[in-house]
Amino acid sequence: MLRFIGLVENETIKLLKRRRFVLIMVILVALVTLFAYAQQLSQQRMLQRVGTLDWKPVLQQQIADYESRMRNAFVSEDRKKFYQFRIEQARYYLKQDINPAAPGTATFVRTFMDLSVSLLLPLLVVTLSADLVSAEWGEGTIKLLLTRPVKRWKILAAKYAALVMFVSLTVMAAFLAAAVVGGLFFGWGGWTMPVATGFTVTGGELDTSTAYNISQYQYILRSYGLGWVVCMAVATITFTISVLVRHAAATMGLMLAALIGGNILVDLASSWTAAKYLFMVNLRVTGYLAGSVPPIEGMSLPFSLAVLLGWGAAALIAGFWVFTKRDVLA
Repeated sequence: MLRFIGLVENETIKLLKRRRFVLIMVILVALVTLFAYAQQLSQQRMLQRVGTLDWKPVLQQQIADYESRMRNAFVSEDRKKFYQFRIEQARYYLKQDINPAAPGTATFVRTFMDLSVSLLLPLLVVTLSADLVSAEWGEGTIKLLLTRPVKRWKILAAKYAALVMFVSLTVMAAFLAAAVVGGLFFGWGGWTMPVATGFTVTGGELDTSTAYNISQYQYILRSYGLGWVVCMAVATITFTISVLVRHAAATMGLMLAALIGGNILVDLASSWTAAKYLFMVNLRVTGYLAGSVPPIEGMSLPFSLAVLLGWGAAALIAGFWVFTKRDVLA
């Protein structure tokens, strides 16, 4: 046990020396600040357009905008369904007297995860994990590493344990950065404000009868927990590719293509039902909390979590099998 802890400590030092984690922290703070500034500008434009930031007139204006867009003959049926979902949700908020965009840092923290869970955070963890194993080949240290009197699976397990720790720290850092920057821009409140969740889709229609209200901090805990699952699934798959491919650039290129392609696929392949089994199509899990339209029919929160966990488990098994069997001299 002590030897394994020493291995994890060694991998942690390696990650810190590469300064990838420090770079990720800098990127996070910079992007969170840009998001906060953009949201502040959006509020100012809304004030100029509607004449007030009172949430009820703003929400009523959004309903009118969606209804106007639905009357456009060139709008696709999928887009019309999306607008209809938004209208029904807005009417639910008005009926329940709940402000879905209550001012304060808590709303910004929640919004940031919704915006970043499918691309930004996964890209950051790919940057963190792409060279975790392949760097040993590139630096020529793999032979020295494997000549130590430690079983190969323990060496790889130590690397994975360090990865889990740093991915968890990345998600925590995203929360802290959003909370601090959001507080500076929008004030420090909103944590106990009610927010609706539990919307379900039945027969292609949004069912608001199953919705219920929880405090915003409870919603945020669920949202960031789901974000952690997404980041771990992406990090695990990247970790395995790093085992299979000896070049970090190739690993990063493959994962970048998969993540960006998956985000495009979600918007274009709603009729290709088999695409729902791809991990990159199931990254927008926080949308289920808010009652967003599933990208492909048949998808749900349990389904997406099962797909992500299945891909992660399969990747981890494959990575350990290849690492323990590979010929170092090959």
